Amino acid sequence: MFPIKDTIRARTFPIVNWGLILVNALVFIFEISMPEASLNRFLYTWGLVPSQLNPAQPLSFVPFFTHMFLHGGWLHVISNLWILFIFGDNVEDRMGSGRYLVFYLAGGIVAGGLQVFTAGAASDVPAIGASGAIAAVLGAYFVFYPRARVLTLIPIFIIPWMVTIPAILFLGIWFATQLFQGVAALSSTAASGGIAWWAHIGGFIFGLIMAYPFTVGRKPLKWYPDEYWPY
Repeated sequence: MFPIKDTIRARTFPIVNWGLILVNALVFIFEISMPEASLNRFLYTWGLVPSQLNPAQPLSFVPFFTHMFLHGGWLHVISNLWILFIFGDNVEDRMGSGRYLVFYLAGGIVAGGLQVFTAGAASDVPAIGASGAIAAVLGAYFVFYPRARVLTLIPIFIIPWMVTIPAILFLGIWFATQLFQGVAALSSTAASGGIAWWAHIGGFIFGLIMAYPFTVGRKPLKWYPDEYWPY
């Protein structure tokens, strides 16, 4: 399933969400401008590598922050930023820009922490990508907008099928897929790179739990009849 757009109209301009998209895009452009050897060193320096974490060296934990702005290819960055574009503006609208930025970064850090824990301290595979932070955004969207709908592309063989489904179903299927793959990865004996399923899982759970705490004291937005508009 691939989301095309949702049915929620943001009430305010999502300046932080657009800023995050821009920063991720600029960092990726910088990445692809580097020679392969330099890029590999760059990813191992700023990506989240469990074996490089050392409590005696606080700066070794900086990648908990930097890893969420790195990507491994065009498909990786485009899919991540597209999902952030669709769902992030509404979560920022609900939380407010400042809180949304803190929420996004905290979600990415928690997601990275769970990925490190499941990968093991000896792993030397760098975890990179905004997926964990974006998963936190999806978790918050799941909580805030259960009645929203998502126009979704579902490929059936070679025929694209466009269908509008409830956001709660779309995100529920997405999370179930991540959990299934994450559990399967735990049972695998192969110590290789791939998708950081547990970063997705950790980020989403963080979003579910912390969505409402990040709105404490914020005046709720007025509910408008056109909250859900036709395609």
